[in-house]
This record gives sequence, structure tokens and C-alpha cells, in this order.
Amino acid sequence: MAKLILKNPSGGTRIVVQAGALDHIGEWIAEGESPPIVVVCTDQTVAELYGDRVVDCIRQHGIAVSLYAIPPGDASKSPSELNRLYDRLGELHVARDGMLLALGGGVVSDLTGFAAATWMRGIRYMTCPTTLESDVDACVGGKTGINIAAGKNLVGAFHHPQLVAVDPECLSTLPARDVSAGLAESIKHALICDAEFLAWHEEHQDAILAVESTTLGELVERNLRIKVDVVTSDEREHGRRAILNYGHTIGHAIERLFYYALRHGEAVALGMVAAAELSRMCGTLDDADVNRIRTVLAAFGLPTVAPQPLDVEQVLALTHGDKKVQGGKRRWVLLDGIGRTIMRDDLDDQQIRDAIASVNASSA
Repeated sequence: MAKLILKNPSGGTRIVVQAGALDHIGEWIAEGESPPIVVVCTDQTVAELYGDRVVDCIRQHGIAVSLYAIPPGDASKSPSELNRLYDRLGELHVARDGMLLALGGGVVSDLTGFAAATWMRGIRYMTCPTTLESDVDACVGGKTGINIAAGKNLVGAFHHPQLVAVDPECLSTLPARDVSAGLAESIKHALICDAEFLAWHEEHQDAILAVESTTLGELVERNLRIKVDVVTSDEREHGRRAILNYGHTIGHAIERLFYYALRHGEAVALGMVAAAELSRMCGTLDDADVNRIRTVLAAFGLPTVAPQPLDVEQVLALTHGDKKVQGGKRRWVLLDGIGRTIMRDDLDDQQIRDAIASVNASSA
């Protein structure tokens, strides 16, 4: 069992990585200031797998609990689903001493966290991630939000969960495609912070893809230690935390272009390849490292070329609406070798077009 603390102005987030963690949720909630009601927010798929188990665990500790399920998929990270959740909180008379619990992947945690940040101007919440992507990235850091027509995650707030309970046993129910999608964020952490961790991925490829519990437990813990270190040093993304966006500017644009038919991790994988190509154009990454990045991503079942031709100009236009634009300039996280980053805001549109073309199906 791993225990970590993410220190933040609101007092800190307790993070527990433990097999069978779902069976201790009620106990951990009751250890603190016990809420009069917990609303478990999940999606319909996860509800069938774990909903009753978590609800029963909380109820055993004398806490009122209600289960609320949204349709699975990124389309649920929307204003309409947020309003439906608000309506349910109103029906249940959830007051400022109530608590939300996000049970699921990144969509559930982002939506639930934003609801917690804004309901009654902020109530407590906790997360129990059930996907690898959420285990290694989305569950920690306090970023919450929803998507709107103008872009992904443009409406949101920083609001940290009190507790993050990661149960690696949940990964045994994930489809192989979702395991691969989650590994994109793990590979990203290695690329930006820890060259040795990238080598570890390469050495443990078979065990990782087989979802071997000990190996996955180590992978989750190492990722969370990287994420906690980065977020603790720059909670509100005024500086270092921006490195966590490696591959996301073009990745988010591709994700929107495909109307979220791609998994988030799949789109980020394409964005990371494009960012690696940008790094090569700027002279901060050599050919061997770019080829290695492509090879590692492909080895873990992630795309390095778009599944169908991209409209390069449309992707380029979408990058201008990215939330990381400052002063009219896009800030790009590039690699200065494996495990190191450099920020650039002086790249021109033709360089971005060339980077997008490097992952375009028509150019393969």
C-alpha cells in the first residue's frame, strides 16, 4: 500500500493506492468529519461493476448515500450533464456539509469535481478512479471542468479532493484499448520528467499489457509521485505545472476534430508524436529519440498516425483556441532530450502544420 499527501492551500489531499481500496471507502469517509450524505457520481458502466459495492460500504458506516450515474463517454462532460447533476443535488437537499464521490474515469472525476467546486460555492469531494488514465493522472491535481463548443476544458476550477483512493484491482475489468489509452499519460510523465521511467516501461512491456497487478501497482505509484511533485511545486499552473500539457495542444485539437471518437490517451499519443517532431525541428531532440517515442507508443497499442486523414488547417485553427494561449501566443511544451522539457512560444504556423502532417494518415 502506498500513501501520499498532496499539499495544497485547502489542507492537502490524502492519496491511498491499495488493492481492495473500494471496500474501505466508508471507513475512510467516517474517519474525518462525517458528512450527512454522500452522492456517489459515476457512469452507467462503472455503476454496474462497482456501484452497489461502494454504496453498501458507505451505508455500513451510518452515512446516507445516493448513487447518480451519467452516460459513459466524453460527451457527458457537458453543461447539460452538469445541470442534471445540479438538479439531483437539489432534489437530495445536499448542503454545504455534504460530499460528492467520483467513482470512475477522468470524465466522471472532472464533472464531479467541478460540481463540487461550484455547488454551494464549494463542497467536499473524493475520487475513486477506476481507469488507468485516471489512476495515473486525472485523479490528482485539483483540475476540474467540462467541455463546451469552443473547446475542451475551457470551463473549470481548481478544487482538490480530500481523498483519492486508488484500487488497482479495478484495472482487471478494463478493455485492452482503455489500458493502452491510460498508458499514454504514464509515458508522458516519463518523457517530461524521468528518462529511467521510460526505460522501465520498455523493460516491463509484457507485464504492463498483461495488467499484472504488482507491475501496475508500481506504475500507478510512480506516476502519482511525479504528478504530486509537479503539482505541489506549482498548483495553479503559473510555471512548472505546464509541462504536464506535453502533447495536449495538438492532441486536444485532434480529439475535438474526431468528436471524441478517439480515447483521450489516443489523441494525446498523436499530440506527443507531433510535439516530438516540433522538438526535432527546434533542435532539442534528435532523430533517435523521436523514433524511440514512436516505437514505445506503438508497442503499447497507441496510435502514432491518425486513423483517418486530418484536415491540417482545421487542426491548426483549433490549437489557437487552446486554453494555454497567453498574450495571443501558444505556449508549446517541447522535449529537451528524454526526461527534460523546454517551453517555446515562438513557433510559427508552418512549423505547426508540419508537425500535424507528421501524424496525418495521408502522409504515412
